[in-house]
Formats: sequence, structure tokens, C-alpha cells
Amino acid sequence: MPRPYDIVLFGASGFVGELTAAYLAEHAPADCRWALAGRSLTKLEALRERLAKSRPECAELSLVQADSADSDALRELARSTRVLATTVGPYLRYGEGLVAACAEAGTDYLDLAGEPEFVDRMYLGYDAVARRSGARLVHSCGFDSVPHDLGAYFTVRQLPEGVPLRVDGFVRTGARFSGGTFASALGAMGRGRQMLRAARERREAEPRPEGGRRVGAPLGVPHRSGELGAWAVPLPTIDAQVVERSAAALERYGPDFRYRHYAAVKWLPVAVGGAAAVTSVVALAQVPAARRWLGSFIAPGTGPDAELRAKSWFSVRFVGEGGGRRVYTEVSGGDPGYGETAKILAEAALSLAFDELPGTAGQVTPAVAMGDALVERLQGAGIRFRVAAVR
Repeated sequence: MPRPYDIVLFGASGFVGELTAAYLAEHAPADCRWALAGRSLTKLEALRERLAKSRPECAELSLVQADSADSDALRELARSTRVLATTVGPYLRYGEGLVAACAEAGTDYLDLAGEPEFVDRMYLGYDAVARRSGARLVHSCGFDSVPHDLGAYFTVRQLPEGVPLRVDGFVRTGARFSGGTFASALGAMGRGRQMLRAARERREAEPRPEGGRRVGAPLGVPHRSGELGAWAVPLPTIDAQVVERSAAALERYGPDFRYRHYAAVKWLPVAVGGAAAVTSVVALAQVPAARRWLGSFIAPGTGPDAELRAKSWFSVRFVGEGGGRRVYTEVSGGDPGYGETAKILAEAALSLAFDELPGTAGQVTPAVAMGDALVERLQGAGIRFRVAAVR
């Protein structure tokens, strides 16, 4: 049956949700049927009024009230749209019901999850369901992990085919973390055993790459990179896992692919201090009271003003080699935690709704689901993908 909406944005009244709604209001095609959804109808109405001040046509936007704890409402919501994008995290707490509803309804699903345990558990629970229904479940569609996933994809396409490939990514940012990202990270840090168990269960259930291909994303070791003029500090985030899954699914990554993920830090004392700070936060996150105290510093749903966001930036540089060729590429843009994350989520939703894409289903990565189409969209939206050098 025809569905009334092309895209529904769930969690639209939150901080990143509102930025995403504003982006859709500005950039969605005129014939796009989209709606705002969330728990509070009053907040959704207020958001619609704010959007209508600059875009009068938004006064007619549909509003859908649904709570993440109401499975019936989520099923009805999923059946009403072709694509459902959600900003409601931490996803371990609030996300499963919507994944289940979309998998069952054959609805494409997008989120901003940077939580490995959540993504692994959703694979175990709903990948097979989504494959049967035709739904594409695409996690990590913000700064976690699109610049890294598509950046590695872009880099691989500059290298020879059919040969072993090695790619390293180096992240630099000048921005604040979002409250939702920080809350999700704290939650993940406090669930180390559960996260490892979910990863192990996924490894046991997930098929290996076809044709005897090998794919890996080892953590790497701290080192000084003369090429970048910076210290490389391993980043144990979900980004490398996403790149690894894209490589496992796409033969273009070659018969033997390895990816390593680093933070690029110019000064050694800063690198050492940052590592010590992360270690301290991980230790504190094991204690519920300390975790709540840390979470109070950056509350989910809040964020910096437009002036501070305008000054923020990110750069991910990649070094790729294989078949006697070495390439240097870069993905860069503005405020990663808020502005660019909202842009990426919105463009991914538009891509799933309107672009000619590969025939995929189940839990898939951004590169596997959207690949070139999303790279082209993000380039048009001001996120830069460039080849810096070839040797």
C-alpha cells in the first residue's frame, strides 16, 4: 500500500533533531512528503512554528506523536513512511523498538548511533528480519561514522583493484562533543563486558567475506607520523568497525584489506594528556554515580549556539596504499557534532528516499547502502572529499 510519507524525522524537537528538521526544510525537494515525530506534540508544534517563520510551507508539516516505549505507536509510525530517521539516543535505552518496527515494516531506518553494543545487538536481532522485508537498517549516519566510512570508501576508489590495500585514517576536530554523543559514550564505557559479549556473538553469527577475502581493523599503536606532522593516537570508536564492515561487504576493497583509525594530535603533551583523560573517564564510567555526574556536564538535547558552531570544524585525512600506489585524501567540513551531523543524517535520508541505489537489505553501512550517491550529495552540501596527493 502507498505510504503517506517519504521521510519521518523522529526526535525532531531535540537539539540535533531540530537542526536536521531545519536542514530538511531548506533542502528537501518540493515533492518530498516528510513529517516531524516525537513524544511531545506541544514541542513538535512549537518547532513547526519556528520552521514556518523562514519556510512558510512548513506550516503544513504533519506531526506524529509517538513514544519510544510504545511499540504499537512505533509500528504504526514505521508503516507510515518509506524512510525513518531517528536522533533519539542513547540508542541502547531508546532505540530497539524503532529498529524492530522498521525491520518488520520494510522501512528504511537511519540513526546516529555510535554505540557498538547497540549496533551489534540490532544485527543479531533484526538483520534477518530486515532482509526478508527489504528494509535497510543504516546505523551511525552522522559524524559517527559517515566521514570515516565514506572517506575510506573514497580512498579505496583511488587505489588499484584486486590487490591488498592498507588505509589509515587520522581525525582532527575543533569542536565540542554533542550531549547525546557524550551520553552514549559514557553508557558504552560503563558496559564493557556487555559490549564484548555482543561483539563475540555477532562474530559467531555473521558470515565471513566471500571468496576467501580478508578484512581487519586492528587498533594500531601510538606513533609519530612524519607525513602528517602529528602524533597518531589509536581511536577505539565504532568508526573503524563500520569501515571494516563496508570492506567485508564490498569486493572493491580487495582480497586483503586493513584499516586503522587514529586521532591526529600535534603536540605530544596534548596526546599524553588526552589519553590520560580518556582513561580516567573510562574508569569513572564504571561507577553509576560517577557516570551520572560526568553526564551532567553536557546534557543530551543541548548544544552550543550558532556562533560557536560556525567556528567549529573537522578534518579526516587518509593514507591509502596498494599495488605500488600511495594516495593521500581528506574529508573535511564544519561543526561535526551538530551542524554536519544534522546535514549528513538529512542527506542520507533523502538519498534512501530518492536516489538510485544498490539493491541491499538488512543491516548495512552507509558506504554499502548509499556509496557514490551519498558522497555526491555531501559534496554538493559543502563537505569536501579531495585527493591531496598521489605517489
